[in-house]
Amino acid sequence: MALSGLDIYKLLPKTNCKECGFATCLAFAMQLAKKAVSIDKCPYLSEEARRTLEASAQPPIKLVSIGTSENKLQIGNEMVMFRHEEKFYNPCGVGFIIEDRLSSREIKDRVEKISRLKFERVGQQLNINLIAVKQAGAKDKFIDALKLVSANTGIALVLMTKDIQALKEAIALVKSTRPLVYHIDPSSLLEAAKLAQENGLPFVASSDNLEKLSVLTKELSSAGLNELVLGISGKKGISEKIWELTQIRRLALKKSDRSLGYPVITVVESNDPYEEVIEAATYISKYSGIVLLKGIESWQALSILTLRQNIYTDPQKPLQIEPKVYSVGQTTEGSPVLVTTNFSLSYYTVLGEVEASKIPSYIISVDTEGMSVLTAWAAEKFTPGSISQTLNKFGVDKIVSHKKLVIPGYVAVMSGDLEEQSGWQIIVGPKEAAGIPSFLKNLQAA
Repeated sequence: MALSGLDIYKLLPKTNCKECGFATCLAFAMQLAKKAVSIDKCPYLSEEARRTLEASAQPPIKLVSIGTSENKLQIGNEMVMFRHEEKFYNPCGVGFIIEDRLSSREIKDRVEKISRLKFERVGQQLNINLIAVKQAGAKDKFIDALKLVSANTGIALVLMTKDIQALKEAIALVKSTRPLVYHIDPSSLLEAAKLAQENGLPFVASSDNLEKLSVLTKELSSAGLNELVLGISGKKGISEKIWELTQIRRLALKKSDRSLGYPVITVVESNDPYEEVIEAATYISKYSGIVLLKGIESWQALSILTLRQNIYTDPQKPLQIEPKVYSVGQTTEGSPVLVTTNFSLSYYTVLGEVEASKIPSYIISVDTEGMSVLTAWAAEKFTPGSISQTLNKFGVDKIVSHKKLVIPGYVAVMSGDLEEQSGWQIIVGPKEAAGIPSFLKNLQAA
């Protein structure tokens, strides 16, 4: 846990030498607490104090990287229990399990289907992060499955092995892709951890209770294995897993328990596709760093990825697009002009309905600091003045030959003032975006 300014002051030499650039050691301590300066600025800091300050400056939940280049997944580095306190930094990794008991054709088909699970939502790409290859049978069967998976995708890998020889060969095969080592046999866990350490790979430290897990991570950390992911093992229900996930997060953040200051991986146990999604969503919400499941249907992936996107959006910075004039379709100078805010969800909802109408149109995005229509109107960000300024700023009157502007039906009350301030004829559109296609068709017919 980060130290307060007074806690830091107690560790300083208290000489007020001013060599750090501050008038007093207390002033320097206050700046250190805000992370505005480096501890290196103090030339007389003892080694013990330096170690204490460096440890306190580390995030309570360690950052762990899996995979390489554009397929790299980073998890951890979280600072708060609740998103509204600040924000969550690294989105939970979502992965799918492929067991080696499947045929070669089934494995290829699953890999191809997983690789196609890519979606665009409110201007952001939503992707799957991991494929976990799970050993269910003999070593050779597992290695063959791993070869098929690695040859057909660049997605980061999880090696779910149950014997050491299979793990050795798997690491030799895909070490360069930096997989996560998840050894599921507790009897050879330490031997597997040593292999991960020797090859510089992240490792899942798993146990059936938190006390044992704390002891295990201390042992592995002392041995030099620092990129750890915590695993919750044993036959446990969803509520018990949620309790452990919450306690791990709480102990790391509130009690500064470094032995549990790592991201956590959870495996969805349900075989029902709907329950699978619900279980995965629950773990993403509280507080899993990685969720693995078996179902690979697109509706399952989209549901989970949409939830993840919402949870890991910065609550202090709404998703927004660039304020400007957007052309939809083969627009001409006679195309309709619609106005909305620069809140991503508002814009993309309007965009989808305009595209559905098949009537080329212009959409003007007004800078409302990422607020939706009614919110921006209530906050006086979406007003006759701001809309008029946007029309003038982007020279919309030079883009089209008419001066007709369609505004959202929910802000019809501003139509008179907007018409007066802008000099444009204001047409009140539908309240709901779903009404845009029929509205535009009627407008074109008129």
